[in-house]
Amino acid sequence: MNTMTYKGYLGSVSYSEKDNVFFGKIEGINGLVNFEGESVQELQNAFHEAVDDYLAYCEEEGIEPNKRYSGVLNVRLSPAIHRQIAMLAKQAGMTINSYIREALEEKAEASLSL
Repeated sequence: MNTMTYKGYLGSVSYSEKDNVFFGKIEGINGLVNFEGESVQELQNAFHEAVDDYLAYCEEEGIEPNKRYSGVLNVRLSPAIHRQIAMLAKQAGMTINSYIREALEEKAEASLSL
């Protein structure tokens, strides 16, 4: 999936050959906000405008703009990977949950510095 970012918000990007237009939506928000453009520059401008308008609307209405996440995540793994993670966690003196959480936090923090 192609994406773009602005003010910490992620926009998914697609192309419609039939309509000859780029289009996308703001991800991770409380609502559905779309944007489109016939060129990359138009798409980028429309995305920025959509984010700005959405944030202004949320502020006016007293709405939390970001989608809430519970913090609970079920991950399906192969039995072999599950076993390997269990052994690595045991060697590190951690629970499987703590081991996975730490690994994901490190990965997420590293991606923020890119």
